[in-house]
Amino acid sequence: MKDFAPRDPDFERRVRESFARQRAMETFGAGLLRVAPGAVEIGFEFREEFTQQHGYLHAGVVTALVDTACGYAALSLTEPGTEVLSVEFKLNLLSPAAGRNFVARARVVRAGRNLTVCAGDLYALKDDGEKIVATMLATMMSMRG
Repeated sequence: MKDFAPRDPDFERRVRESFARQRAMETFGAGLLRVAPGAVEIGFEFREEFTQQHGYLHAGVVTALVDTACGYAALSLTEPGTEVLSVEFKLNLLSPAAGRNFVARARVVRAGRNLTVCAGDLYALKDDGEKIVATMLATMMSMRG
């Protein structure tokens, strides 16, 4: 993973405060596990109310978790007073989202002034290790002011 230098020395506080305002993540019961320059991890504990008809975690929730991790990875490298919005992403669902706990890991691939490209994955945590559930390539747009 590439090492990035944050443009804001207080990036972690800004990311955590913004995440705390995320009502969707609050509803899902997701939490920030790790914040580093250009990288974020979000933890999620399986809940029945977020399943699809086969009992797996719904693809919409999978998408929301990975997209959010990508957004905060991008935000960690922006200047103070800047926010980010998703402008495009591609998600590949690689296996059924079965498990009790999940982690979304995202990292910045390229940080630009206006657009930042991120890659993110969702893993199901198992007794014998991790199993990848989904992978995403996302583009985030910086918004100043």
